[in-house]
Amino acid sequence: MKTTLDLLKMKKETDRITMITAYDYPAAKQAEAAGIDMILVGDSLGNVVLGYDSTVQVKLEDMIHHGKAVRRGAPNTFVVVDMPFMSYHVSLEESLKNAAALFQETNAQALKIEGGSKENITLIKRLQDAGIPIVAHLGLTPQTFNVLGGYKVQGRDKETAKQLIEDAKAVASAGAIALVLECVPLELAEVITNEIDIPTIGIGAGVHCDGQVLVYHDVMQYGVDRLPKFVKTYADFNGAGVEAITNYVNDVKGGTFPSEEYSFLLKDRSILE
Repeated sequence: MKTTLDLLKMKKETDRITMITAYDYPAAKQAEAAGIDMILVGDSLGNVVLGYDSTVQVKLEDMIHHGKAVRRGAPNTFVVVDMPFMSYHVSLEESLKNAAALFQETNAQALKIEGGSKENITLIKRLQDAGIPIVAHLGLTPQTFNVLGGYKVQGRDKETAKQLIEDAKAVASAGAIALVLECVPLELAEVITNEIDIPTIGIGAGVHCDGQVLVYHDVMQYGVDRLPKFVKTYADFNGAGVEAITNYVNDVKGGTFPSEEYSFLLKDRSILE
């Protein structure tokens, strides 16, 4: 299993970090078998798995439930779990309490929080001191998409680009072990990656980040109808799944399933006489 020190070493040696967002036991099991470096249990499970309109509806209990499932599927992989909407915004005391519960119950290696506010900087420091590593998340932060005006690329003008650089330096100085950069221009992500000493993990942030993360269901094209520009798919589970179920329906309707091959037979039919 990778450690936080391994991740820092990978950055220094330009060994690209691979991360995938997964939400359940079978996906985590596949990711570990494929040799993924890190698994993120993202609050995007609200959209992808639970059918919510946004991540805002995801609760702490949801993250604990899915985090535990992922840990069971990938016991030897570095697992990061998202702190969901409003679980770290009410007060520092409440944030610490929620983080402790999420960290302990999921047996994760780190938690992830969005944004670079002063409150978040303080929280990162406190959690780091308490022994809970934090992965920061800047750029497009889905929990605050209403404030940002929707799902848009961030840092395209001088003012917002400068703010992202400052926020990145702040979360790194506060003790974050890594930084997810979402929907950030390639050139800006490169600057940030070179300016801080912790790994950057990009999603829609170009090739110059120290690592990349995509969602399992996007990679597999599984249950998703529309894909963001930055997603490259490597399979078509949608097509394969519909085809498989259609074949099953046709076999049952046609009386060809279950055949004797898929049935249990008596060794002695005379018992029925």
